[in-house]
Amino acid sequence: MRTNLFNIVLLSIFLTIGSTNVYCQDSPLKKTIIKPVTKPTTTAVEKNKPNPIVTDSIKKDSAKTKKAFLDGKVKYKAKEFTKIDQKKKNILLYDTAELYYQDVELKSGIILLDYEKDEVYAGRIKDSTGKYTQFPNFKQGANVVEPDSIRFNFKTKKAIIWNSRSDQGEFKIKAALTKKENDSVYFLKGARFTTSKDVDNPEYYFQTNKVKFVPGKKVVTGLTNMVIANVPTPIALPFAFFPMTKETSISGILLPSYNDSNTRGFSLQNGGYYFALSDQYDLTVLGDYYTNGSYGMRFESNYAKRYNYRGNVNIRFENLITSERGFPDYSKQNIYNIQWSHSRDAKANPNSSFSASVNLGSSTFFRQSINQNNIGSNLNNTLNSSVSYSRIFTGSGPQSRLAITATHSQNTQTQQIDMTLPTLQYSVDRVYPFVKKDGVRKGFFKNINLQYDLSASNSFTTTDSLFFRPQMFENARVGFQHSIPLNTNFKLFKYFSATSAVNYREVWYLKTINRQFDTNQNKVVDTQVNGFDAFRTYSFSSSIGTTVYGTFNFKKNKRIQAIRHVMRPSVSYGYTPSFEKYYDTYAADGSGTMVKEYSRFEGGIYGAPGNVNSNSVGFDLSNTFEAKVTDKDSTKTEAKKIMLLNNLNLSTSYDFNADGKRTLAWTPVRVSGGTQFFDNKMNLNFGATLDPYAVNNSGQRINKFNIDNGGSLFRMSSANMTINYSLASSENKKTNKSNNPETIRNGGREDDLFGKPITGNIQRSMFDDEDTDNKKESESDFFNYTLPWDMTFAYALTYGNNNRENKIIGNSIMISINADLTPKWKTGISTGYDFVQKGVTFTQLRFERDLLSWRMDFNWTPFGNNANWGFFIGIKSGVLSDIKWDKRSTIIR
Repeated sequence: MRTNLFNIVLLSIFLTIGSTNVYCQDSPLKKTIIKPVTKPTTTAVEKNKPNPIVTDSIKKDSAKTKKAFLDGKVKYKAKEFTKIDQKKKNILLYDTAELYYQDVELKSGIILLDYEKDEVYAGRIKDSTGKYTQFPNFKQGANVVEPDSIRFNFKTKKAIIWNSRSDQGEFKIKAALTKKENDSVYFLKGARFTTSKDVDNPEYYFQTNKVKFVPGKKVVTGLTNMVIANVPTPIALPFAFFPMTKETSISGILLPSYNDSNTRGFSLQNGGYYFALSDQYDLTVLGDYYTNGSYGMRFESNYAKRYNYRGNVNIRFENLITSERGFPDYSKQNIYNIQWSHSRDAKANPNSSFSASVNLGSSTFFRQSINQNNIGSNLNNTLNSSVSYSRIFTGSGPQSRLAITATHSQNTQTQQIDMTLPTLQYSVDRVYPFVKKDGVRKGFFKNINLQYDLSASNSFTTTDSLFFRPQMFENARVGFQHSIPLNTNFKLFKYFSATSAVNYREVWYLKTINRQFDTNQNKVVDTQVNGFDAFRTYSFSSSIGTTVYGTFNFKKNKRIQAIRHVMRPSVSYGYTPSFEKYYDTYAADGSGTMVKEYSRFEGGIYGAPGNVNSNSVGFDLSNTFEAKVTDKDSTKTEAKKIMLLNNLNLSTSYDFNADGKRTLAWTPVRVSGGTQFFDNKMNLNFGATLDPYAVNNSGQRINKFNIDNGGSLFRMSSANMTINYSLASSENKKTNKSNNPETIRNGGREDDLFGKPITGNIQRSMFDDEDTDNKKESESDFFNYTLPWDMTFAYALTYGNNNRENKIIGNSIMISINADLTPKWKTGISTGYDFVQKGVTFTQLRFERDLLSWRMDFNWTPFGNNANWGFFIGIKSGVLSDIKWDKRSTIIR
């Protein structure tokens, strides 16, 4: 009956307005003529009031009061016309119709409100060309549905929807017929859901006939089949469950990927579970298993508290088995790696801070890991860690600072580990004893200041095999260092700046050594002596320097108008007396003759006092060169400044007390410099060591000038040069710097000269930096005539001549190029060549295809110790990230 009434009204409008067509997916309409009405303005229908009831003083009327048809006000409007039929209790809106009632907002081409039954009908209409337009837009609360037509009951909250379209998070859902039971449950028939932008013509979707849909919570389906390019695939599930939530993350299973290895067999990698523990922290547990018994476990957690701190923790453990038990090449080893990064917001507490950057573990982890392919980490020879806490103490007196730091340095080649647990630094700010209350510091005496510094450290040196075992702590070195520097600075002859300083240092040790000849072992041995001991030293230093400016002007009509040269020469002097009283003698053999000297403080963490006078003067000269050139832009009147040389530094020193045997008077001259070219895109840095002394046949420096030995004034003992160049096409302004902090922390580079890293079989997409939504519509998806590209170039040259080898010991070039063959196709290559070893360095080829809702990539390292390949295709959306095919070869090391 309701359907027939609706059809009658629609057909009546059609017959009345002539060429205007109305569409609804109900049964055929009956012909009825309705007179057109004028366009009313936006009005509201008040609640229908019941007839007044007459009460009898003797007997009450048993008749019940009739309830109002509607429970609230209705607001509506339409562009073409609005018709109110009081007899049939309905309101008809046509063309750009809008209706607002309770929490429902409805916009459509045509709307019919039956306020007696509390029902509303909406549908689309045809324009003059016969095309359907003005699709209904139904919004109730936060849920939005865009169907072809809809029928909704305000009281029961039930609805029937034809060809509904709805966005639920990353999902887009379309159903041929939808039945809305209540505010929280929908039943769909002939439904498809996808993450594609175009739900009407998606590149893929999941097709199912039976769906129970709870907005914002879940989707439960019956038999579900995956369809790609409108072609059904064999991929099907008897039922499926898709969680939907407004939360940023939810817990769930992480499906593993299948792989195989010639050395370890078949495997499942990166399977596990994600725990969304709270809004402030989470936990990911991942595992790998190989059929030969090898396995790996990873625990990853991110945590953050807004305006306070943030960080992440990664713990990795792998049990690696090679070959099979009983074979000669069988081996089994355990490797691990621990990473922790923590940073604190400076606004949380301005007087204290805490930070951590930890990267420690097995020295062979990055070379042997079954689930780590990071060439930068593999080539890195050191792992470093630091955890520090600092606090500033303020009060009526001088301000003081306290810093407690734990450090770790690990050489992955020698497997030596140096660790401090902890290092304490305490300092009191400078005090100016001769400054009056006005605070003016001018002159020699008023600038005299002193401060106090305390350093304490507990240091260990061990190896991988003894790390955090009792043997590690037996050789701990503990020490305390007190330093009181007395400084001043002043002007000399108006143009010179001078400084002077006297430093007093006192060192405390809890362990010293006693060196003597052991007749039983027939060698010299050191015996550890426990107990407090200390030594005290002092030194004096002074320096004077100035700045000299020089400008060379050229004719105004020249391209180069002027060159500016800035020199900063300085001379420094330092004196440290000999502290022979802290030295003893010992017998080098069984004769008992005391001929050797040693200090009982040798091997201490803060060193031992010197037994030789140091009386030296140092020379330093820094230079910068700038030029003023005529700007290419003729509209600019002022010259443009460019840097010719950022720095050109020379330094050396002379020791007045050098004896010519243990020490030589002159130290080698160190020359270093750097500059930039091509609008600061190319960086050039160079350095050289010039030694004035000759060397003997053993390669040792002798007390004879090189020029007196038949050579030149200076002998170049070493030199180096590096060039880094980055450029990109005008269409591609982005750089190829990595946004993966773990790559840099593990020793990798910011750029991709060592390729794109793969951690846990996950490679960063080359499309991540692009805004594909803002791509010009005129760009072809097949051919990109602009061809955006970027390139990174690095060259290193090292010369060695310490032992008269006089040869190039390092000469290599590396290059990385990325280019867009089309807007959807990206390719890249990282390679290089070593001219000394005469071979190609690390090489990686990369290809990636943007398949709209999907991503496909292929990377290949064709040769070398890290030869491998990998292919990946999968859905971009995080909700369906487990729908993928990931096949990667295992690196054989």
